[in-house]
Amino acid sequence: MNPRDYLEILHVAERLKDTPRHCTTTKQRTESVAEHSWRISLMAFLLRHEFPDIDINRVVDMCLIHDLGECFTGDIPTFIKSDADREVEDSLLIQWVRSLPEKLSGDFADLYKEMDAQETKEAKLYKALDKLEALIQHNESPLDTWSENEFELNKTYAFDTVAFSSWLTELREAVLEDTMRKIESES
Repeated sequence: MNPRDYLEILHVAERLKDTPRHCTTTKQRTESVAEHSWRISLMAFLLRHEFPDIDINRVVDMCLIHDLGECFTGDIPTFIKSDADREVEDSLLIQWVRSLPEKLSGDFADLYKEMDAQETKEAKLYKALDKLEALIQHNESPLDTWSENEFELNKTYAFDTVAFSSWLTELREAVLEDTMRKIESES
């Protein structure tokens, strides 16, 4: 890859720094997609000793690229994102990935295929962390920033996604404890 191609990729990815997410931070600042991607990457890195049979570097790669489609469409919260929204995002992302240098394009395509199939332990861990991070962020944000449906979502969301791992199930239960404590103390 030549330096110009490298810079162009970085310029596209930089858009995520200015792409707001539905979540807010502890201080009520709207979180960016880049911040979310960074934190799930950190979450994966921190689990390397909990999941020694999983290629954590591959999981980190998935976490880093998982929301690049939002460079083109912005973030649409999962509970309102339609199939049509997904199709547009996927189409624009695929078009961009195909425009990358050949080897890199193949790397991206392989990761996205694995992530979409949700068959490997790595893909399942990435997906679980993606969902768990949103729940954790909601617990860190002030309750008055939650939309009405999030009170129920924070109680039920992602239990199915973490079910493949007893450790992640325990983590999800701890997140639920935090949710319940938050709702009780701030309501």
